[in-house]
Amino acid sequence: MDFSLFYFADGAIGGPRGRYDLLLDGARFADTHGFAAVWTPERHFHEFGGLYPNPAVTAAAVAAVTERIGVRAGSVVAPLHHPVRIAEEWSVVDNLSNGRAGVSLASGWNAVDFALRPEGYADRKDAVLETVRTVRSLWRGEPLAVTDGAGKPAEVKVFPPPVQAELPIWVTSAGGPQTFQAAGQAGAGVLTHLLGQDFDQLAEKIALYRKALADRPDHDGWPGHVALMLHTYLGEDADQVRETVREPFTAYLKSSFRLIARSATSILQGFDVDKLRESDIDFLVRRSFDTYYSSSGLFGTPAQAAAVVERAKAAGVDELACLIDFGIPDRTVLTGLETLDELRRSVQ
Repeated sequence: MDFSLFYFADGAIGGPRGRYDLLLDGARFADTHGFAAVWTPERHFHEFGGLYPNPAVTAAAVAAVTERIGVRAGSVVAPLHHPVRIAEEWSVVDNLSNGRAGVSLASGWNAVDFALRPEGYADRKDAVLETVRTVRSLWRGEPLAVTDGAGKPAEVKVFPPPVQAELPIWVTSAGGPQTFQAAGQAGAGVLTHLLGQDFDQLAEKIALYRKALADRPDHDGWPGHVALMLHTYLGEDADQVRETVREPFTAYLKSSFRLIARSATSILQGFDVDKLRESDIDFLVRRSFDTYYSSSGLFGTPAQAAAVVERAKAAGVDELACLIDFGIPDRTVLTGLETLDELRRSVQ
């Protein structure tokens, strides 16, 4: 089981100086302690994740202060970008890191993000797999037929040439079985989480993914790769860990509650999050904290967390992407990485 660090910070945390200290200090720690990678996301127009509008930029910073770990996007929102632009930016990251770049591609879920490219919203799910195919082709140096600014046909290639012959690609899934299958059919990895699914359900979807991967006509024996994002903080005293986590994680959940709920209204017709009273939101957030803490995160002592690791292994997970920046003070988070590394070494 591999371990990596995942970032998705509240952009309201901290002041204008040092906003990215935790990212860079955590990356340095991961690089020298046997972790597999650092993931940074793409988020727009909201303090929930607002430190990360472009994962290629933060990946370039991580590449500059590390030597070994993978430098990954978790995730690039594919329908917001031309695939040539994705391939170009990540080829730069690949060169800066000497061949350590990796990208997970997502369809996007927040309609406001598509203010950047409104025409991409309707067919956003189909765009992901098409982007996988196109970015791979460009990465290999193949030309792409385009229409230039004068309306004439042209061909373009990506520069600079990347270091890696193939770009490691994942598909981000919020839990839909079809996405797991599609990732397998595309020969890509999967990046997922436990929001809206438990380990038993995840195991079923991973089985679908592995079967789809094995059934590919050009299957080369690669078993695939599933990375599971888990909110993470570990310590030696279980009660102290819970109290350390409670307030910042509850605030973190509340800061994102309306954003996530508004996204859900596209499915849950008639549900108006803006009509919820503050007391109702507080109640739901408290319940969410209890659920997350007990079954959907990597919290507590190494002994307690080891049980979660075993459940993830049994479900077929290959890597735990540990989301560490949800409001706990930077110094406390970095101290907790020592304990997380203790867990990593014990399960390997």
